Amino acid sequence: MSRIQLALNVDDLDQAIAFYSTLFNTPPAKVKEGYANFAVSEPPLKLVLLENPGKGGTLNHLGVEVESSETVHAEIARLTGEGMFTEEEIGTTCCFATQDKVWVTGPGGEKWEVYTVLADSDTFGSSPEHREPAERDSHTAAGCC
Repeated sequence: MSRIQLALNVDDLDQAIAFYSTLFNTPPAKVKEGYANFAVSEPPLKLVLLENPGKGGTLNHLGVEVESSETVHAEIARLTGEGMFTEEEIGTTCCFATQDKVWVTGPGGEKWEVYTVLADSDTFGSSPEHREPAERDSHTAAGCC
């Protein structure tokens, strides 16, 4: 199973949770301080909400959630073989989960990740290289999922 991930910045997490719960007729799969995610079955979507006051309604990043580390490694090999610069994060903690992932940047500067969740985590653990420069020293949820 693979599904597209859409990570949005929101001004008010509770308000966004209420809206997207109604829109997709499903409750969030995980809610933590400043963070929520939805595992929507129809359409197949991983929706991530990152509370970033003042940036609500903007795209944080995009992704493709895959079933296994083997798939992540196959994508690393494929994307590298196609000449795309990749940033690998193996066994990283991000968005309250331990993950294997690879990042690429689209032609418009948009960040894409191909990732698998290995285990839940009690910490957000965001990767500083995927945060906006002004947010690198803050505790806002700003860069990974």
